[in-house]
Amino acid sequence: MTEYRVGQAAELLGVSVDTVRRWADSGRIGVTVGPGGRRVFDGAELARFASQIASNQTPVQPRAQSARNRFVGIVTKVVKDKVVAQVEIQAGPHRFVSLITREAADELRLVPGMTVDAVVKATNVGVEVPAQF
Repeated sequence: MTEYRVGQAAELLGVSVDTVRRWADSGRIGVTVGPGGRRVFDGAELARFASQIASNQTPVQPRAQSARNRFVGIVTKVVKDKVVAQVEIQAGPHRFVSLITREAADELRLVPGMTVDAVVKATNVGVEVPAQF
């Protein structure tokens, strides 16, 4: 079972540590007390919560910066067949879906709740700036 501390959960959800603490205190997200009295979040539960809050967000207009190509996120879903695996990753407000070989998914032991990097490689990357710039 994968567990995350408050700071790690905040980074994966794209919110502040205080926000995660408030959500835990109000019961919006499940939390347990781990060794040393620290709050810990179950990875699978955190993945479900990340998917839930992301579906409630409206994407903002592109910012005045070029995006990086590596996004730290949490696996929210893995679907495998005989040849291919579909891996869904929530990185803050960004949702990525990757199609990889089943063999690669098995070797990486991908399961909901684990931390991964979504690495984007493209031959064509566009940059957009909002109209007010």
